[in-house]
Amino acid sequence: MRAIICTATLLLSAGAAFASGGVWCSAEDAAAIFQVEAGVTRGMGGPTFNFRGDLEILGRPAGDSLRKTVFEDSNLTQYWLDGKELRLNIYREHEAAERLNSVELTIMTKTSDEGVYDGGYTLSIYDAAADTDQDGKPVEVTGKVSCGAE
Repeated sequence: MRAIICTATLLLSAGAAFASGGVWCSAEDAAAIFQVEAGVTRGMGGPTFNFRGDLEILGRPAGDSLRKTVFEDSNLTQYWLDGKELRLNIYREHEAAERLNSVELTIMTKTSDEGVYDGGYTLSIYDAAADTDQDGKPVEVTGKVSCGAE
């Protein structure tokens, strides 16, 4: 009986391993360095899990709160993955001196080979202290990004 239970447990856990994959993206240029990754389930609409990432905005001063950002699950606000496109929208707010600053990273790619996605990113940086005319418009930088999915 114990052998049957162990065999069933082993088979069920092996099936779960095939039921998930992952996505990852990275870029390194004069404006920013970042990498993001998440697990993706293969069923139920393909939700993500364990999303995480790091972003460094190279044009910001060393002690600035917007220079380095760590992303977590709650920061992945939207994502799209099908056989042709991978899109991610990542948003994080930073509080500094009783003001709200934010970074929004939008990644839009198309497949160039199976599991390989190439495209661009847009990084929107809102710095409340630098917004002297109070128009609320962020500074935007763009660049190329490379992603993968399995």
